[in-house]
Amino acid sequence: MGLAVALPEPARFCPRCGTTLEGAPGAACPRDGYRWFPDPKVAVGVLVTDGTDSEATGGSGDRLLLVRRNHEPALGAWAFPSGFVDAGEVLEEAAAREVLEEANVEVAVDELLGAWSDQGSPVIFIAYVGRVVSGTPSPGDEAYEVAWFAPDELPPLAFDHDDEVIAAWKAWNASRRARTAREGAA
Repeated sequence: MGLAVALPEPARFCPRCGTTLEGAPGAACPRDGYRWFPDPKVAVGVLVTDGTDSEATGGSGDRLLLVRRNHEPALGAWAFPSGFVDAGEVLEEAAAREVLEEANVEVAVDELLGAWSDQGSPVIFIAYVGRVVSGTPSPGDEAYEVAWFAPDELPPLAFDHDDEVIAAWKAWNASRRARTAREGAA
């Protein structure tokens, strides 16, 4: 499912002197040389795991917490708890805030999973791996429902990069499991 996000409208007037700006973003103000550039919008998400690497998942790894979105974009679709970073906010704190807002649980944001972007899109998506440290998942203000899913039983997900994010998480999870097995054998 594609996500259409409009780029910010270019400045029409120089914020320094008020002169009309013409040309593409980045063109200099003819009076004072000021240049306007559209900035990216940073989004963060957390692949929240429950630590059940057991028979419940057929030995396929931890289950993932997903939320069913009650707003656009992707109204009604399942997604990782995620959202935009506020100006001046620390990425990991924004990620934890989004999980709390959408799934009513506090999480430890344990590790950076990766970053994704597309040519022409203003959105940069940064994914983390985390785990619940407090609370029981329930729908927050931005979700119809929340549920745990085994890695091989995920519903269709909301955004273009989600398959790549899941593949990165599966690789991370396999590496974690192998490391744990080696440490247990030592």
